[in-house]
Amino acid sequence: MTTFAPRENLRASLRPLLDERSPADALACYYAFHHPDNRTELFVHSDEARAGRADGFLVRARTGLDLFRPLVTFRAQTEDAASALFRDGLPAGRPVYLTVPVELAGWVNIYLTLTEVELHRIYRLDPRRYEPEINVLVLTSSGADGTPRCEIRSGDKAGAVAGVNWQSPGFAEVYVYTDPAVRGRGWGRSVVSAVGGMLLKSGRVPLYVVAESNDTSIRVAEAVGFEDTGLREYVGQAVRTSDGQPMADGMVSPTSNF
Repeated sequence: MTTFAPRENLRASLRPLLDERSPADALACYYAFHHPDNRTELFVHSDEARAGRADGFLVRARTGLDLFRPLVTFRAQTEDAASALFRDGLPAGRPVYLTVPVELAGWVNIYLTLTEVELHRIYRLDPRRYEPEINVLVLTSSGADGTPRCEIRSGDKAGAVAGVNWQSPGFAEVYVYTDPAVRGRGWGRSVVSAVGGMLLKSGRVPLYVVAESNDTSIRVAEAVGFEDTGLREYVGQAVRTSDGQPMADGMVSPTSNF
């Protein structure tokens, strides 16, 4: 059975499914527990054979990262829970931006059509390796939500900028953009270092999520002191078919595609 209800009524039921101290669940915890209520929909699946205990959930959130596709993530302990959550939480034919641990990719590929697929690494900033990089060109400010933002200007525009995609009490995900015209000057590294230091001072663990194919961005992260956690996210545009039937026959392990 899938339940759709206010998050405060369901939060306790999700505790066994998430670890708020782990980078593996940091994004899911943020969207399930901390993203604004008016932009978040949460679906929880219960196992009637186990006294109605939650065995999966799906969260669908409207974000500033993509105005046309909601961000979706989920957890499920069984294929039945995953298929029910997809059916109840994903409107047929409407694309979403899906990000899930790679261990759940098999069930995603059974029931959903995926395009623009990438495998993302999750990096974590190690305070023991972090050494502040002093660059007088870095300008510090705050975003509309109060999160740190650092940039280096090139003429009348930002040559390099780093900030925060989201932050919870324990974690924050860092983003960076460097104008191709000024790459090679170390500006990306400087702004990421500045944002990372501000997050560490706030008591949060900075995370840096990057496509495995993006060697340039990986070098920036590692130069600042971010370490590869070994965790991987399966990311892409997902669409549920109108009938909601499996895309392939038979039971498939969540890791069968990798």
